[in-house]
Amino acid sequence: MITNSDRMDRITEALDEAADIKGRSLWADARRRFLRNKAATGAVVALLLVVLFVIIGPYFAVWSNEEIDWNVMGMVAEKGAPSIESGHFFGVDELGRDLYSRTIQATRTSLIVGVIGAIVAVTIGTIYGATAGFVGGWVDGLMMRFVDIMIAIPYMFIIILLMVMVERSFFMLFVGIGIISWLEMARIVRGQTLSLKNREFVEAAKACGVGWFTIILRHIIPNLLGLVVVFASLLVPLMILIESFISFLGLGVQEPQTSLGALISEGAGTILYGTIWQLFIPLFFFLVTIISLFFIGDGLRDALDPKDR
Repeated sequence: MITNSDRMDRITEALDEAADIKGRSLWADARRRFLRNKAATGAVVALLLVVLFVIIGPYFAVWSNEEIDWNVMGMVAEKGAPSIESGHFFGVDELGRDLYSRTIQATRTSLIVGVIGAIVAVTIGTIYGATAGFVGGWVDGLMMRFVDIMIAIPYMFIIILLMVMVERSFFMLFVGIGIISWLEMARIVRGQTLSLKNREFVEAAKACGVGWFTIILRHIIPNLLGLVVVFASLLVPLMILIESFISFLGLGVQEPQTSLGALISEGAGTILYGTIWQLFIPLFFFLVTIISLFFIGDGLRDALDPKDR
């Protein structure tokens, strides 16, 4: 026979066990889901190896990226192949420059363009879209019509026009990519802001007299953070692809700077002479970087998707 005392003891034990159970935050749950995604975690490892190569690689370089090996000039196909003995671990290019050092420089350039370009695009697009969606009315209509007009213009035409008309430099490359890269982000954020602007916490902030810009920064944007993180992770490889295509056309970074797109373009132009390493080595780093970033973005999207919780 179960007495009231026994029942109370069981209830007390159950409460003690419940107290020991720790809840998980949104980000802790997303991290756990992300780590269970083998493709995404493998992509993180691959990308970390690429970044490690860019950071540590220069310490093992025998030749600098601008130094010319005069012993192989004119005989690149015969003497310029990858060799540990000569110190050209990845071989040399058509001008006798060490491809190992130039691949490090090119990978660093592409990663910088991708990361900084994505940060700039996400920052501008988030603030612009959140402002348009929250303010609404004619301001929203005017701001989004401008976005529609910019999206209608082929983005590659804008970048090529800028690089042809103005001095080709890192700065102008960022300007050209930055002009068009935030537009899609603005439209996505604006749509999400429309669904958040009438929520209770926003109404409470308005009732307390909080300004509209402060509400955007402190209440709207933090609730869009998951979406922003996912979009940023997918935007980085897009930035690298755009930069590589521009450099492949010869309109991107100029000598002595280089990028993976420029190296791939040079390798494609000399592959008929038998120097296959000039194409496939930078192409390998390009594909590993792009594919890893896409898998990471896909993993973040699945981990932060509230519908799968």
